[in-house]
Amino acid sequence: MNSPRFRPLPILGALAVLIAAALIIVTVARSGTPGDISAEAGFSRDMAVHHAQAVDMSFVARDASTDPDLRTFAYDIINTQSTQRGIFIGWLDQWGLTQTSTQPVMTWMSGHGHAGTPGVMPGMATPEEMTKLRAATGVAGEILFLQLMIRHHEGGVDMSKGVLQLTSRSEVRTMAQHIVDGQTAEISVMKEMLAKRGGQPLPSILK
Repeated sequence: MNSPRFRPLPILGALAVLIAAALIIVTVARSGTPGDISAEAGFSRDMAVHHAQAVDMSFVARDASTDPDLRTFAYDIINTQSTQRGIFIGWLDQWGLTQTSTQPVMTWMSGHGHAGTPGVMPGMATPEEMTKLRAATGVAGEILFLQLMIRHHEGGVDMSKGVLQLTSRSEVRTMAQHIVDGQTAEISVMKEMLAKRGGQPLPSILK
């Protein structure tokens, strides 16, 4: 029995369709990639920096404290925010964007009622506050850490709520909502820890 002469043609045709479909998908994905001055890019860049300081503050607190609950809490922040920071940087790489921008910080949220001063990420500790935190010891150091981290989390919540108003990308929205939910819950925990130490939160930056 002779084999059909043109059997390879349907296979090649199917491969051609698959390749064309793949190219279309890639083209569509690229056309939908956030631009350099997009809210998604600005959020990813600024939140990566914001998280880096939270990790730094948590290392200081964990190493200075002997309280097991506070040390565990600080360690959780280190793990969570280090992982999230890696995701932000990964997004920028996936989108073909640099980790830094010539645009001032928070430009992506300009005009959307974010907390704090324009050009300054909300909730960030000042260099003077970081120096004070590194020098603090005992309960006083724990109180200062909790005060600064509550405000820092408030800034993260504010930024995440901001990008939720500006993006339709599912991965960004999922992450932003996760930050809002997670850090809001952690603020409540930190307020309880602060009260047990006789401390009071700093004035809230949230509206």
